Amino acid sequence: MGPDPPSSRSGLSRSEWGLILVLVAVQFTHMVDFVIIMPLGERLMDELRLTEPQFGQIVSAYAWAAGLASLAASLVMDRFDRRTVLLTMYAGFAVSTLFCGLAPDYTLLLVSRTLAGMFGGVAAVALMTVIGDVFPPEKRGRATGAVMSAFAVASILGVPIGLALTDAFGRGAPFLALAGLSAAVWVFGWLRLPHVRGHLGEQRSGRLAEFAAVVREPNHIRAFAFTFFLVLGTFTVASFIAPYLSSWNGWRERHLLVIYFVAGLGTLAAMNITGRLADRYPRRPLFVGLASVALVLAVVISNLPPGPLWVATLVLTLFMVFASARAVPAQAILLGAAAPRVRGAFLSVNTAVQHLGTGVAPLIAGSLTGRDADGHLTGFPLVGLVSAGTGAVSLLLVWLVRPAAEDVSAVVVPQHPTAEHEPEPKPTAV
Repeated sequence: MGPDPPSSRSGLSRSEWGLILVLVAVQFTHMVDFVIIMPLGERLMDELRLTEPQFGQIVSAYAWAAGLASLAASLVMDRFDRRTVLLTMYAGFAVSTLFCGLAPDYTLLLVSRTLAGMFGGVAAVALMTVIGDVFPPEKRGRATGAVMSAFAVASILGVPIGLALTDAFGRGAPFLALAGLSAAVWVFGWLRLPHVRGHLGEQRSGRLAEFAAVVREPNHIRAFAFTFFLVLGTFTVASFIAPYLSSWNGWRERHLLVIYFVAGLGTLAAMNITGRLADRYPRRPLFVGLASVALVLAVVISNLPPGPLWVATLVLTLFMVFASARAVPAQAILLGAAAPRVRGAFLSVNTAVQHLGTGVAPLIAGSLTGRDADGHLTGFPLVGLVSAGTGAVSLLLVWLVRPAAEDVSAVVVPQHPTAEHEPEPKPTAV
């Protein structure tokens, strides 16, 4: 295991913050699209007459499609300008989200979610690859924390607004609004995203040979395993939290939006604080500390009895804070696990593994849960134990992921999208 990056107190430049703003906007819309389906579970199952396994398929279809598309993208990801890949995939994501809002039944919603997952998954890979190529190792914690905080902003603003739109205009309203917002963000990205082409100067072998080299690399394999168990440990319990709380307490969208708003506020603060900590302190011990608390909270929330709204809000907030915060040092570790010339391919495969875990998780949860005679969701405590057990494996695997010796990144971000972005040849210690 190699050392963590040295601490750095140098701040992010104005141009770096400008780039982060674009990436946060893209990530925000992507995360709202991904998470909004879960708090809509009770309404979708009621209005579309879905069973619990069918709802699990709706949730997992996005992840499965994103994983397969990311895997296919690994063959070509490093052969194009990062900006071109990101904008192309993001355009497809916006159109697919529009289809989600217009889908009238289970079949068309499943197809639309699949398309959104395909385009959104590859866009997310391109986004993280930009961070890995542009920001040096000692700044990746802050850059990653800022971009990943889009998940918290999605909970603070996106999910509550989406639930309010659902309550007022129906289940398709949040997707239609999100499609319009994504179109505006695409224009913003087209104007502000720089070209990132430094990786294109590398001499390359054939696509399949390069892909085989990436997936055979022992350090990459350890990173893939770490990602899979980390994601599985989060989404087995997260995918059915809203239906569980709704069924036992009789809550509707107006109650859930309060919970997700408060939880999002806590997560936003935690992820940005964790980003700074990840640049100043060893990332592996930081991850282990945060992840250990998240495992306990997964068991607590899956055994939460019916009770006041503030209790559920407090417990879910704590779970989201620690589950999300642990992802910041984890992602910073993963960004440095591959050399720049294959970083796009590595992150594509790693994202495929991530979505594999995200796709398997709701299927596991759906198979373990059911309904009693009063319509209450049952079996959720067992889901919590599965979540804690699989997440515990990631605590061991994180120590086996090593930084790549050739990890080199540029520090200066171009101000205009017509300027090419090439990494400086000076290596930075990892």
